[in-house]
Amino acid sequence: MVSSGAGVNIDLARALKYHLRMPLFEPVLPDLGLVGKLERICGAGNVSINEPDRIAYSRDMWPRSLIRQRSGILEHPPDLIVWPETVLQVSDVVRLAQKAGLPVVPFGAGSGVCAGTLPVRGGIVLDLKRMNRILELNAEDRLLVVEAGAMGEILERELNRRGFTLGHFPSSMYCSTVGGWIAARGAGQCSSRYGKIEDMVLSVTFIDAEGRRHSTPFSRSGMSAWSIDPLLVGSEGTLGVITSAALVLRELSAERWYRGFRFPNVSSGVESMRLILRHGLRPAVVRLYDEFDTVMAKTGPEDEDVTEPVLSGFSGKVSGPLKRLASLGLRRLLQAPRMLNRVVDMLPGGCLMVVVAEGVKTEREYSSETITTLCRNRGAVDLGAGPGKHWWKHRYGISYKQAPIFTAGAFVDTMEVATTWDRILSLHKAVRKAVSSLAFIMAHFSHAYREGCSIYFTFVAAAKDDAAAATLYDRIWDAAQEAVLSEGAVVSHHHGVGMSKQRFLIRQLAEANVLAQAVKIAFDAGGLFNPGKLGQRGGCI
Repeated sequence: MVSSGAGVNIDLARALKYHLRMPLFEPVLPDLGLVGKLERICGAGNVSINEPDRIAYSRDMWPRSLIRQRSGILEHPPDLIVWPETVLQVSDVVRLAQKAGLPVVPFGAGSGVCAGTLPVRGGIVLDLKRMNRILELNAEDRLLVVEAGAMGEILERELNRRGFTLGHFPSSMYCSTVGGWIAARGAGQCSSRYGKIEDMVLSVTFIDAEGRRHSTPFSRSGMSAWSIDPLLVGSEGTLGVITSAALVLRELSAERWYRGFRFPNVSSGVESMRLILRHGLRPAVVRLYDEFDTVMAKTGPEDEDVTEPVLSGFSGKVSGPLKRLASLGLRRLLQAPRMLNRVVDMLPGGCLMVVVAEGVKTEREYSSETITTLCRNRGAVDLGAGPGKHWWKHRYGISYKQAPIFTAGAFVDTMEVATTWDRILSLHKAVRKAVSSLAFIMAHFSHAYREGCSIYFTFVAAAKDDAAAATLYDRIWDAAQEAVLSEGAVVSHHHGVGMSKQRFLIRQLAEANVLAQAVKIAFDAGGLFNPGKLGQRGGCI
């Protein structure tokens, strides 16, 4: 019987089993009594070696894995899946894994897109979603202590019920956990106001490679003078198993100000973003779409249906050439990316900026007046509240629009990089130029700060078959990240590194790789935790 603790679509996993072109590897259990020992620790229903579970936990949402599995190839199944419910159980599982020589891969909700939880050496996938309790909520000190397996949307609704917010709203809100946010150094859509997850963490509790529990020190008046939290935040499960964290709470805003502005071009919009942040304003959202992403984002009223085919936004935006291209069908169309990108250049000028401001009334009024003035001074047209409300209502919808592209035989991926304001336009241009012959590309600018912001690129492409698609996927990433490195930007802003970006991270760190390896040795000299990630040995593409 399939364990009820999987938290995945078991029917889909079972169907995939019969689609696989490769037999599923048998579990590698050096200790034949290991399953029984794990069941005595966590309970009989909390351990599985069943094939559907092992298939389901063999990947995250890394598009390259999706391409490979679409062709019936499964490469990295774990040997076991364990669902602990307490910190003591996590400690005992780690000790047992250490003794058995089996790797441990901490797992949240599996929504990562960088192969951060691929069990490249098999071993135990440690799914923490059953550890989801709020351990403390101190309203006076604005302090939340919560277990790592808490799901984002469920946690946020409970905080809202009590008049608070965490302020962390990733696009994966419905299918990501607190531990995953911390491990990947994530950012929410309102990071311009609330910061990234590392700005919210006061303390982390984790299990080390010997099974010992540690809680990093913190002061309720702020971070201690010296902290290892910055090492654990973004460690992607390679230094230990995060079991809980103390986080900063904020009061829930009663009202928000929504706006949309249409700029004549990307450069005028970027300059307005820079000035908004340099004026000391902290809007929750300031998000600028380039020309084609503006078409896809739409600017209609907030109740408008956006469940349209991917290419329908072209209708009425350009004349004959684009309509004739669209008639070819998605897969054939995407196999001519250079032509498609050139045709997109024919789109009428205009870039949409969405702004959402919150806070007390005086702050909202000052922000709205100043932002409107700054944008109008750079040629923007005020579109009213509609675009902002529309975006807010559908802000988690982007992930659900990708499945039809894979179903059509194509693929889509995103790349979030960041740099300073003086380099942002050249970075946008360089990546577009590098990728335009390989994939259709669009972008938006978000997660804006005083020093700079992130660019979130979307690539859509297709090849003659899945083997060619995997090769094309690698070429796209190589070209894009070469451009990122040449522009002096960072290779990842908030999705994490995993396996997909680690070869580029190694180049970016350069001499500092020695320090990164020293940290790994200090925490986990035997390589127990999540091997093959963040430049460790054992990784593969």
